[in-house]
Amino acid sequence: MGQTNGGHAQKLSVAGLIVTLGIIYGDIGTSPLYVFKSIINDRTVTEQLVYGAISCVFWTLTLQTTFKYVFLTLRADNRGEGGIFSLFALIRRYVKWIYIPAIIGAAMLLADGMITPPISVASAIEGLGGVKGLENTIVPGNNLTIGIVIAIISLIFFFQRFGTKIVGFAFGPIMLLWFSMIMVLGVSQIIGHWEILKALNPYYGIDLLINYPKGFWLLGAVFLCTTGAEALYSDLGHCGRQNIQVSWMFVKLALVLNYMGQGAWLLQHVGTSIEGMNPFYEIMPPWFLVIGIGVATIAAIIASQALISGSFTLINEAISLNFWPRVTVKFPTDQKGQIYIPSLNFLLWVGCITMCLFFRKSEHMEAAYGFSIIITMISTTILMNFYLLNVRRWGHLPVAIIIAIFSVVEISFFIANVVKIKESYITFVFSLSMIFVMMIWHRARKITNRYLDFVKLKDYLQQLTDLSAGKDVPKYATHLVYLTKANNHREIEHRIMDSILNRKPKRADIYWFIHIDRTDSPYGMEYSIRELVDDKVMRVDFKIGFRIQPRINICFKKVMQELNECQELGIYSKYESLKSKDFHADITYVIIESFFSIENELSFREDFIMDTYFNIKQLAQSDQKAFGLDNDMTIVEHVPLIIKANQNLNLKRVFE
Repeated sequence: MGQTNGGHAQKLSVAGLIVTLGIIYGDIGTSPLYVFKSIINDRTVTEQLVYGAISCVFWTLTLQTTFKYVFLTLRADNRGEGGIFSLFALIRRYVKWIYIPAIIGAAMLLADGMITPPISVASAIEGLGGVKGLENTIVPGNNLTIGIVIAIISLIFFFQRFGTKIVGFAFGPIMLLWFSMIMVLGVSQIIGHWEILKALNPYYGIDLLINYPKGFWLLGAVFLCTTGAEALYSDLGHCGRQNIQVSWMFVKLALVLNYMGQGAWLLQHVGTSIEGMNPFYEIMPPWFLVIGIGVATIAAIIASQALISGSFTLINEAISLNFWPRVTVKFPTDQKGQIYIPSLNFLLWVGCITMCLFFRKSEHMEAAYGFSIIITMISTTILMNFYLLNVRRWGHLPVAIIIAIFSVVEISFFIANVVKIKESYITFVFSLSMIFVMMIWHRARKITNRYLDFVKLKDYLQQLTDLSAGKDVPKYATHLVYLTKANNHREIEHRIMDSILNRKPKRADIYWFIHIDRTDSPYGMEYSIRELVDDKVMRVDFKIGFRIQPRINICFKKVMQELNECQELGIYSKYESLKSKDFHADITYVIIESFFSIENELSFREDFIMDTYFNIKQLAQSDQKAFGLDNDMTIVEHVPLIIKANQNLNLKRVFE
């Protein structure tokens, strides 16, 4: 059975496999551009180094990418959707603190989006330095090379606002060409040097890590071969599990053959240093070099596009799960799941340009690459542990064995990558900033929700009925709509009742209370209606998936249309003079926004959280825009949020 994406099966097919190549494998597929260059670096080429490096790369791709992600983690689908937040949504009800590794993993994945485009594009463009006549023009780190890289990256981010529906269709065939190309290049070097095949023996990898001088620390460079593994899971909903699993067989074969081809070329240079040379380009025939670089550049652009699109999806999910402030989310095309977030697009663009200007050379980026993504992988492993135990109901012993294996591998990679903190402090600071914002937003929402004052709605129903029927209060609207956080339909926020009855009495024909429930399902869209007072007080509960933008205005009009068609409720104007004209009734939404009252007396920790929360909120999108409400239909009321007021006010009256 194929996986589902919003109800549409992603079945195994030739077309599906080609599309998968274009969407999924951009990051991991371009890793041959820099993995071996990073491993060898300025070291003298030896058989121990070459065989050991290939062995480590092969078994990393086997254990980490194939076993963990392709065959195990892909099964942790949330209605066909994958990614760290999708996994979190499945298990959040079982473990209270599980939001911590989810937030950390997501933040680190965003940081990866800042360095993947620069390193991929720079590695491709720097290859032009090997073209005859350009060796003194395209020099890694010079202004011209950096300028070309920045220009390409800037164009990628500029075109995000238009979507990738059109060019996206070409991604699959291009990546098919890319993987075919690197496979043929690898095989061309392996022929005549069949001894390289023995590098698949894990003995050589173990020997490298134990006996080679500082061999263990080479894992930091080896890890670069699997940095795109997390994307396999994140993009599950776009392609389906079977398409990913089958296509990975081809991709892994192409990658391994290319790595072995680079190793075969290196064996011809034992005893020498190849500093300044990239084995990936050295295995190309001179006449093919320009073509190969062109294809590599396009593949790097596709890799960048995949990371950027994944970042948009990640933040959109974070907004729905109350981990991120509401920001503008646009849908540039009618293609499902394709979104564009202007603020994040700008932030990532600035980050990528900063990476280019700071590191300048791809080899410097390699030194910083990998630290963030290994933390994401460890976070996914933690979440998978609870998924297997609580959702799949696997036994504790098999789960412990599986998690132990991955933990040993990932902790080893983490230790080897720790030394990169010095070089990657920019991405690390960015990650910490993301974690800080997500944590503050999550904790502040918890605090505000904890102190929301709910009252019994039944105690106010008669007052609402009397107000609606009264003539002494001017009519405010035909349909008056409030958004409520009350999960229980028998309750309502006190501030809503205060807005209707006290602040400025609002007489309406019908009072509507809308509740939005962000479900664990990614693309669910359902609603239910309760008539609390006959034709006077109504409650609508929307169940909306965490990947769907809540467009309340559109959804509510759809509800009213269906009610009218079923003759359950007349939605036309109740003004007698307008009934015959068939004018639609006026709808007024009231949004209640809180501000932090100076009356609060909180602990230093909670005071800091709330102050920071409201400062961030000023930069975020308003609730009105977030819920898709038009200006001419919406009233915004500001009320103080009093969490804990000072009750010990020693004020005494004196008589003169």
